[in-house]
Amino acid sequence: MQMGVVFPQTEFESDPLAVREYAQTVEGLGFSHIDVYDHVLGANPNRPDRLRGPYTHESSFLEPFVLYGYLAAVTQKIGLATNIIILPQRQTALVAKQAATLDILSNGRLRLGVGLGWNHVEYTALNENFRNRARRIEEQVEVLRKLWTEPLVNFSGKWHAIEDAGLKPLPIQRPIPIWFGGSADEAIRRMARIADGWMSNFRDPAQAHHAVDLLKRALDEAGRDRSQFGIEARISYGEGDPRVWAEQIKHWQELGATIFSANTMGVGFDSPSAHLDALKNFAKTVGVGL
Repeated sequence: MQMGVVFPQTEFESDPLAVREYAQTVEGLGFSHIDVYDHVLGANPNRPDRLRGPYTHESSFLEPFVLYGYLAAVTQKIGLATNIIILPQRQTALVAKQAATLDILSNGRLRLGVGLGWNHVEYTALNENFRNRARRIEEQVEVLRKLWTEPLVNFSGKWHAIEDAGLKPLPIQRPIPIWFGGSADEAIRRMARIADGWMSNFRDPAQAHHAVDLLKRALDEAGRDRSQFGIEARISYGEGDPRVWAEQIKHWQELGATIFSANTMGVGFDSPSAHLDALKNFAKTVGVGL
């Protein structure tokens, strides 16, 4: 069992020393990876269209690729997983370059989690189309894998055109693993066709049964080996009850999860040290790194 952590983006001080201490501490505790999620811009919820979502212009986010470049330099072995970046609002070739560079600088520790996002304001500001993002992401994944494995790429698609060009240097992992977020039926079918794994954001494994059943059927229909498709689940720290953690881990394992991430957000911690104290307790209780 791999157990990582969710970096508490929106509950963390923007202090590079605190970020370094967090990463080095969780690595020392034996956690397998750090998950970081993504928003480029936060919108005012009181704007005329009354945009509603879990984050606003007052939510703090560090950019994942830049953050991981820093963490790659101050850690040795802990995995770096974007969970998730919003791929269709980003230029595909640039993502390929950023990910390849990060994979090299981290010595092959990157796992690229991607998703569609919900905030149309970000898409508009980044000059990308919010309405066709589900269709574009499939072509993006194809382009990424070509750029990561072929020294010269010729590609002509609906949204991408590459004429006899390529990345230098190529990443260590060829290709870098691409995992998908999302829980809608079509998102599940899409990841079954083209992803390497699923980063679930269900808080309760009991809520995930439909998605897991659909995923298994979709993998079979796509002719893919279920054992080669990964599932990552989040385990909420909650009230700090080890019995709840054990029940959730067991339930998720029965559903096929092999990778887990401890999430200390949303329970009232107001400092980096509070998050770390919780993870120290979690690691000792669950047996992380054993």
